[in-house]
Amino acid sequence: MRDTDVATVGLGGPVGSGKTSLVERLVPALAPDYEVGVIANDIMTREDAEQLRASFEGTLDPEMVRGVETGACPHTGIREDPSMNIAAVEELAETNPDLDVVLIESGGDNLAATFNPELADYSLFVISVAEGDDIPRKRGPGVTQADLLVVNKTDLAEHVDADLEVMAADARAVRGEEPTCFTDCKSGEGVDEVVALLEEQVLFAAGTP
Repeated sequence: MRDTDVATVGLGGPVGSGKTSLVERLVPALAPDYEVGVIANDIMTREDAEQLRASFEGTLDPEMVRGVETGACPHTGIREDPSMNIAAVEELAETNPDLDVVLIESGGDNLAATFNPELADYSLFVISVAEGDDIPRKRGPGVTQADLLVVNKTDLAEHVDADLEVMAADARAVRGEEPTCFTDCKSGEGVDEVVALLEEQVLFAAGTP
């Protein structure tokens, strides 16, 4: 169990789906109004954390970005034994008393990656249009169980013969009333909708002004 009530948002999804790119868009959008921390998971390095620190230069204090080396498949550190991530969240909260939310990015994984509820209060699962428009109807746990499904790289749809309307219909069929957003993190299209949902379902729900 976490010893802090700071809101936590987990971002999972396959390699190349655009998790890091989404974090790079979310932080500048949230930072003007909220105190944001970021944790990046990887197997043996902290490469993603270093990339994010460079991306946020001038927007976020480098100390607000932490790297976790899981030493195994990253999903282990977010699901089976999230203790390293929980410790990182608690460290951020202890050193930053005004912290509002921590974004926790999993390392690349498959469609089965989900977050331990003791670690993430809210989870986003990111898939890429380039992986095929049949991904939603395959009903992977990440797709069906995440609080928010993000279908990213919509700009590639025409190049890979992916039908966004089919993906939207399939997402509704397997997720019911749970939300799905379509984004192009390269241009920023659709990211505002993700931010709005985080504010509505996480930050405001947690009592953050």
